[in-house]
Amino acid sequence: MKKVIYEAFGNPVEVLKVVEQPAATLEQGQVRVEVLRAPINPSDLIQISGNYGVKPPLPAVAGNEGLGRIVEGEGTGQLVLLPAGQGTWVTEVIADPRHLVPMPEGDLDQLSMLLVNPATAYLLLQDFVDLQEGDWIIQSAANSAVGGYVVQLAKERGINVVNVVRREGAVAGLKELGADQVLVDSPDLAQRVKAATGARMKLAIDAVAGATFGRLGDTLERGGTLVNYGGMSNEPCQVEAGAMIFRDLHARGFWLVNWFESASNEERMAVYASLTRSVLSGALYAPIDRHFTLDEIAEAARYSWAGSRAGKVMITPNGL
Repeated sequence: MKKVIYEAFGNPVEVLKVVEQPAATLEQGQVRVEVLRAPINPSDLIQISGNYGVKPPLPAVAGNEGLGRIVEGEGTGQLVLLPAGQGTWVTEVIADPRHLVPMPEGDLDQLSMLLVNPATAYLLLQDFVDLQEGDWIIQSAANSAVGGYVVQLAKERGINVVNVVRREGAVAGLKELGADQVLVDSPDLAQRVKAATGARMKLAIDAVAGATFGRLGDTLERGGTLVNYGGMSNEPCQVEAGAMIFRDLHARGFWLVNWFESASNEERMAVYASLTRSVLSGALYAPIDRHFTLDEIAEAARYSWAGSRAGKVMITPNGL
């Protein structure tokens, strides 16, 4: 088998390497899963660089989500989601089948991304504010994978979204996805949001931090909620004390790992059942930019890290 590992934290382009080892022998109750797809998420690269909230012990196998097919053991032939944080940039995984999520046959690329980003978008819309049809929300990093899912899930519920991006080149892709309001971030963001919508936002979803966090806060109604789930600017979240005090804004954080730890199995299954139906129906979709093999991992990391993609970068450990 082949796997992508890193023995030190640093630039993913420099520290990732492919190693080979003999395939493991199955123990009682285990299954062998051939990995078909594994997306490269920004959080993967941030973790490899050593700047994520959790650092795995080194050496570590890269990759935190993916899709495979059981090729040996109970359930042979079944398509499955791999366990979160398993180390998925590999040709095969040995697992306890109880930790695998069975998937129906469908688009391999779309199903492989189900575990992290769609669930994050779903919960950001569901768990912080009681949003009703016709309400307005705002999000930064709207051209990210999570941002694209927020656009689609909000549209299903009749929720209006102001989508904020950091470059003009990201606007067209969001429009094609069905986004109505797309604005490039700037110091006068709140005034431009007001002019475009005539509304105050009920919820602000942020993955940039820095000054953007405060600018999103300036668009909120009194008592509105800011939720941060990422720090793409590599800066602290910045918000004026006056906004927090006099407009009673509420600042929250979100990390999917915390939700996994606190949610019941029934809650987790309900979320993923809903998302799977949306993916299979075509209502939930993320564009794919390029596929890379494991042996191309340095180029894949470089391409993904550059940030000017037209969609998700996907690893195909066993080829297309």
